[in-house]
Amino acid sequence: MDNRVNLIFLENLEWFDDSGRELVHRIPAEGSGEIKYGAQLTVRENQAAVFFYQGKAVEAFGPGRHTLKTGNIPLLTKIASLPWGLSSPLQAEVYFVNMKIFTNLKWGTRDPVAFKDADLGLIRLRAFGVFNLQIVQPVLFINRMVGTQGMLETGEIEDYLNRVIVSRFNDFMGKTIDTILNLPARYDELARGLAQRLGDDFRHFGLRLTHLYINAITPPPEVQKAFDDRSRVGVFDDMTKLMQMKAAMAMEKAAEGGAEGAGDGNPAMGLGMGLMMPAMFAQYFGAGHASGAQDAVAPPAACQECGKAIPREARFCPACGHQQLIFLQCGHCGKNLAPNARFCSRCGHPADAKPAAGRLCAHCATENLSDAIYCNACGEKL
Repeated sequence: MDNRVNLIFLENLEWFDDSGRELVHRIPAEGSGEIKYGAQLTVRENQAAVFFYQGKAVEAFGPGRHTLKTGNIPLLTKIASLPWGLSSPLQAEVYFVNMKIFTNLKWGTRDPVAFKDADLGLIRLRAFGVFNLQIVQPVLFINRMVGTQGMLETGEIEDYLNRVIVSRFNDFMGKTIDTILNLPARYDELARGLAQRLGDDFRHFGLRLTHLYINAITPPPEVQKAFDDRSRVGVFDDMTKLMQMKAAMAMEKAAEGGAEGAGDGNPAMGLGMGLMMPAMFAQYFGAGHASGAQDAVAPPAACQECGKAIPREARFCPACGHQQLIFLQCGHCGKNLAPNARFCSRCGHPADAKPAAGRLCAHCATENLSDAIYCNACGEKL
């Protein structure tokens, strides 16, 4: 039986990718083609053509127009020496490889993956993102991934590459991240590290991972709800105030429902809730506002011994340890004296000596010693 009946006679070989997703296109799609001596091969700028003869890659062509003669393919020299001479065809096939960068390929976890968080314990995470790839070694890619297929599109290898990325992502996360609380600020760092980790996996097939992006790493809904509650607690001073706020919001909703359905239920309930709410809000916000206003108005005091600023309610100076609670003062220098002291430990004057007339404090109108720097009564600088 003549095996040449299924062969295709080829004189002009070229390929256009209309879909934009085709990685490799084989001519002919099945079997071998009769490529005649002197046939024209046209390769586009973003393509490469690999010539196969008897199942082996014998030549690769870059962009341009090529004439298939003995100068391009050494095997034609042997063909030309046959009895048929230059009219003998070359039974072979050509693989056109798309060398452009294929973008927006999706990757993500189908099922949540387990992650041991330093703060939250064992939780499950989902991750999503996109990646870009490019064929950099056409012959290696054809031999290891395409085989004898007539055509290969990105969708046919996207699922496999997605599984590879997720597998490496699980291992990389476990070695790099201790807690997910600071994950959003480290997406770029994680993406770069994961891309480097995947370099060998892609190079094995003659591919290059040009870019990898992490769009989101999300915990389960119950963990997200815990994050929301934790952030709400941070807004308030303590848990009691948070519960008061939630109770007030619940009463507000109940009051609105009571007002709308007053004819069906208790008409006084909505009115009672409405009257209770202002008092609750006033108690909550008023206390915080009064405390804040008092802190803003009251200035810090100054130590009578060293002059450094101290809290107004402090009993001792944190800098020098001087007692701020005054029992008895020296009439000469203003030094604090013990209740049974007869002489001042600083200046030696009698404890019962009357203070000399001095300067009046502009803040509290208290009379101080003439050489005093700070007021003995309020601590303000004179």
